[in-house]
Parts: sequence; C-alpha cells; structure tokens
Amino acid sequence: MKELVEVIAKSLVDYPEEVVVTETETNKAIVLELRVAQSDMGKVIGKQGRIAKAIRSVVKAAASKGDKKVTVDIIQ
Repeated sequence: MKELVEVIAKSLVDYPEEVVVTETETNKAIVLELRVAQSDMGKVIGKQGRIAKAIRSVVKAAASKGDKKVTVDIIQ
C-alpha cells in the first residue's frame, strides 16, 4: 500500500523528492501518513478534497483483499 500511495502522490506534485509515506500497522488497521512539500499540499488535496478522496478510494479498493482497514492521512 505504501508504494501505491507514493506513486500516486509523486505523479501529482511538483517536488516528488519531498514525498514521504510512513506506514504504521496495528492488529486491525494500517495507517499511511502522506507528507508533501507545503506548495504541493493543494495538488494532493484538490478542490473540495476530491483528489484526497480519490487516493483514499483507490487504496481502499486495493486493500479490500486483506482483512485490515487502511487509512490515508495527509499531513503537513
């Protein structure tokens, strides 16, 4: 999942070298924290959060095979 979020985020931003995804796993969930450059924050979130919602939908669909819930948090 981590690689999926990285590829999507790097294709959206102007500074792909500043994209960092950290993965935290518990027994029931996986939390992916996405960090991008301050100037790229709007590109990752999108108008009214549409891009962020789309990223979360793709990750949720990819994680549907597993038994853990996957969430994506976008952090400044």
